[in-house]
Amino acid sequence: MRTILAPCLFLLSLCLVPLGAAYAQITGGQHVFQFMSLPPSARITALGGAHITVQDDDPAFAAANPAALNPGMDGQLVFNHNFFLTDIQHGYAAFATHLPKVRFTVHGGLQYMKYGDIPQTDEYGNILGKVKAAETAFTLGGARQLSPRFSMGLNLRFGVSTLDVYQSAALAADAGILYADTARRFTAALVLRNYGTQISQYNETGEDLPYDLQLGFSKRLRYLPFRLSVLVHHLHQWEIRHDDPALQEDQTLLFGDEQGATSGNTGLDNFFRHFIFSGEFLLGRSESFRIRLGYNHLRKKELSVRNYRSLAGFSGGVGIKVRRFRIDVGYAAYHLAGGVIHFGVGTNLKELF
Repeated sequence: MRTILAPCLFLLSLCLVPLGAAYAQITGGQHVFQFMSLPPSARITALGGAHITVQDDDPAFAAANPAALNPGMDGQLVFNHNFFLTDIQHGYAAFATHLPKVRFTVHGGLQYMKYGDIPQTDEYGNILGKVKAAETAFTLGGARQLSPRFSMGLNLRFGVSTLDVYQSAALAADAGILYADTARRFTAALVLRNYGTQISQYNETGEDLPYDLQLGFSKRLRYLPFRLSVLVHHLHQWEIRHDDPALQEDQTLLFGDEQGATSGNTGLDNFFRHFIFSGEFLLGRSESFRIRLGYNHLRKKELSVRNYRSLAGFSGGVGIKVRRFRIDVGYAAYHLAGGVIHFGVGTNLKELF
């Protein structure tokens, strides 16, 4: 009973944390160190951009939910690189190991963001040089199995940002709890991500980090090698729909009727903006080949262009295991202007040496 009571109290404490204004209407452009909320791996990119309920041998999931750390990740090393929009480069590398004496699984990760070549000009347009723009975050985390079904984990993240002559540093934390019922093939998780503060400001003005309270569920089907997942994000902020007057007419929703001025359709649209739906086919005797699909309704509505059809919000990818190496490719459609391509490779160092 105590093993169940402890995580329940932990969940309650997360929900009671004062997380700021609950009625802000937009999520973008409101926080610094926004790159910390980007998907760390090609696998997560293919699954809609966020995922917290997978607990296997992939240590990249520990960056999204530290409670996903488990002994199966012992010795696993992963490297992921994301060819982001235009010439922006984003990546994440991590290593995990299990400490049997203390029954902890720990990991360390490095996330980087390079914004490409940005020309520095004067007021007349003359090029004077280049602007330095890059961000880096170091993550250390650990998790412990509280019972056969419950695990709890914590990440500490230190971020450094350089934007031209301005610099900033931040300290953030992720706290997560995961429930896994292997008999019913069901997993649930609750995570508070990127909750912290700036240590130093860009221009002596404090700004918020991109914190997010997420709840996720996954169900592995019994007679089909398929895992269906649902993630609910921004639980601390109900209204995340931007009221754009240009989109009040003739805008069709994926869920519901046309988006007009009626409160019913508006509320339905806002409700589904909190959801990310994804699925993963696990094929082969050892699940060595995987096909992934995802749909992010918030991304769909925020990045679609009126009167133009696009795949914004949809994502997909594949994964294959070749001998001791695991290779993943993910693609996410962001806008008519383009999408992102994410590559990842992983292996177990203890099997190589």
